[in-house]
Amino acid sequence: MVSKLRGQKIADRIRQDLSEILLFEISDPRLNGVNVTDITVDRELTIADVYVSAIEGSIRSEEILAGLNHARGFLRRQLAARVKLRTFPQLRFHWDPTPEKADHMEKLFARLREEQDTPSKADDQTKDEE
Repeated sequence: MVSKLRGQKIADRIRQDLSEILLFEISDPRLNGVNVTDITVDRELTIADVYVSAIEGSIRSEEILAGLNHARGFLRRQLAARVKLRTFPQLRFHWDPTPEKADHMEKLFARLREEQDTPSKADDQTKDEE
């Protein structure tokens, strides 16, 4: 078992290297525009859960996860060559909806700010009456 700090350092290194591999070494068109948002590694270093998203959102999630699962062996070999561990963890890919939710929240906040900045018709009428 590894400590939480060591596990986090390993996860951070895997995230950095996996992002570089996806950006520069993968030619699968299904994986264009994929972002690695987070990685968690279990304490035994047997499984690395990889969370991904894309600019297009969940529209392409199934296609992207299929592409990642197809390239799983290649990605694991490339990562094992870069990150020196006795045994490299298995990769499990998951869709991360967090960026989409954050974008949705930003749009809601922008709409609220817009509504607050725009005076309502009732306010205009009361000003005219005075």
